[in-house]
Amino acid sequence: MSAGGGTGSRTGAPADAPAVAGALAATCVSTFVVNANTSAVSILLPAISEDTGASLATLQWAVTGYALVGAAVIVTSGALGDIFGRRRVFLGGLLLFVASCVLIALSGSGAMVIAGRAVQGAAGSTILACGLSLLSAAASGDAQLRAVSLWGAASAAGAAAGPLLGGVLVDVTGWQGLFWVDAVIAAACVPLTLRTVPESRDPSRPRSVDLAGTVLIAAVLVPFVFAVTEGADWGWLSAPTLVCFVVSAAALAGFAFVEKRVRAPLIDLALLRNRILVGSSVAILVVAGCINAIMYICSLYFQNPDGLGMSPLKAGTATLPAAVGIVVTAPLITRFVDRLGARTVIAGGFGIATVAFAVFAFTDASWGYATFVVPLVVLAVGLGLANGPASSVATACVTKDQVGAASGISNMGRYIGSAVLTAVTAALFSAVYTRHHFGPSATADALAAGFSRSSIGLALFCAFGIALALLVGRFHKTGPATTADYATAAAAHAHTLPLRPARATDPSDRPHGASA
Repeated sequence: MSAGGGTGSRTGAPADAPAVAGALAATCVSTFVVNANTSAVSILLPAISEDTGASLATLQWAVTGYALVGAAVIVTSGALGDIFGRRRVFLGGLLLFVASCVLIALSGSGAMVIAGRAVQGAAGSTILACGLSLLSAAASGDAQLRAVSLWGAASAAGAAAGPLLGGVLVDVTGWQGLFWVDAVIAAACVPLTLRTVPESRDPSRPRSVDLAGTVLIAAVLVPFVFAVTEGADWGWLSAPTLVCFVVSAAALAGFAFVEKRVRAPLIDLALLRNRILVGSSVAILVVAGCINAIMYICSLYFQNPDGLGMSPLKAGTATLPAAVGIVVTAPLITRFVDRLGARTVIAGGFGIATVAFAVFAFTDASWGYATFVVPLVVLAVGLGLANGPASSVATACVTKDQVGAASGISNMGRYIGSAVLTAVTAALFSAVYTRHHFGPSATADALAAGFSRSSIGLALFCAFGIALALLVGRFHKTGPATTADYATAAAAHAHTLPLRPARATDPSDRPHGASA
């Protein structure tokens, strides 16, 4: 089982209990650290901006750059692990993560922070992809599913705790403290992995790696995000904007050309004819983008002196209700899908999230934190309801030998959504704030207007998610919930597992090429 895209396999005899325990400890700790680090960065941006002198508009690339590189690397790193050894590549990811943390902590400029975060995107996606593959190779059957469930729980816990931990460390040590602590923990995972985790590979996988596809994915995404981020300032019909769009389109055409001809493509383009997989993957993209975008603008608004004027610690604490909403929803998703079907739950989740964003559209400078709490919780519940079934359906709508590839597509979509929607939302927030700030509005009103307009934009994306649910077939569970269902739900916030936890009960809902 390869998180990056292949199904993977083990070589040699089954691993013993100490090996399973070692793999579980190393992968769960590293996964917690990676996801906590990722979700904490938005809380740190105001402090980084003040210390380095870089604008917040520039520093949004610390968030989007991480996701862009992760999108390009997530599948490739899994393939490299299958070929050259999952433990070896996992260790490489850990060492790269340590190096990126040190680079960021020592940064004296916004550009160095952004560069370090780009490196961290490659490291983080490698740790997640190969870590899950290591864990899957160390155990089998029910033991494997229990281990993967714990991995998913560690992933969700890290994402939920990150803003709070980041806020604590900013207040106690300065913003650099988060990266020093993460570097130490990741470094400690290296000897643990060497001592307890056996090497594993997938001997059946082709030895070729689609490096051209990896480069072309980056070439598609980076200029596109540049264009949507800077287009308002450059002018939408200006030469720089049009050049970015042309480069992105040319790279997309090149990617399609390459993927049809390489032996082990990054993405099996034939799978894109599966409307259920495409619909669920785009739904995942929208959910990930909305979560990261709202956390980004909440961090800016909550900490701005003309907004709520919170300290980093208070701002991190203020996100806990949303985190609790996602965590509480996760174990209930399987029951909802069992009774209502995936399509209904996904549409309902996006509907709930749309309502929450619509409430934020009325954001006013007079609002206190208490006014934000209920919509944040409702939003988290709605996005959680949409994300969980979409992750399950993404791997349930393909044949068994396509599960790894389908998982890779949806995980790539998760990174792309985080990058693109965060960039679009940041650009919209900045443009609206600037327009109002230099007009008759006071600074507080300008900030509220930026939050309001950004929320309207995200509400439109969630409304689009309701339409996406129509592409999802009537997937229902046949029988009681299994460990696979709960493992998928636990990990869905951060990763689509290469498992098949559900079956379609209406064959007419499946397009040509899809199976239950």
